[in-house]
Amino acid sequence: MSGGAPSSCTRRAGLRALGALGFGAALPAAWAAGRSLPLSVSLPDELARALKAGQPLVVMVSLHGCPWCEQVRNHYLAPMHAQDGLPVVQVDMRSARMTRAAVGEAMSHDALVRAWGVKVAPTVLFLGRGGREVAERLVGGSTDFYAAYLDRRLEQARQALAA
Repeated sequence: MSGGAPSSCTRRAGLRALGALGFGAALPAAWAAGRSLPLSVSLPDELARALKAGQPLVVMVSLHGCPWCEQVRNHYLAPMHAQDGLPVVQVDMRSARMTRAAVGEAMSHDALVRAWGVKVAPTVLFLGRGGREVAERLVGGSTDFYAAYLDRRLEQARQALAA
């Protein structure tokens, strides 16, 4: 890349490197604050806002106490949400918290996770028009190449929305 601003992938890699070198205090406030994601309360509304911005809705299915979920949330999705405005919501496995599903009916986060057939946390879904998945799910979080897989899925989802 010549000239312009670094890609979000390059920026995330640089931030991870700073953190690994012990420069955690030097990380931007958005990185430090990016420890949580908004919980889904209405997928139709969340999806409508994402589509209006020309983006897929990224849904992270997480599980309380899951270390891989914390990695994905803290090092990838929350910073992208805070810094780049990526539309992301979290849905929690085994949670009785209520949300509205893409077709409008009220259901618990856990019931929604089961309806989607998600069995592994974290799982990241990329939703487009009508709540349909527009890119392959990203299942699990234990890989050195997570940023590349995430960026590729986001690219696929954006291309599907543009088609």
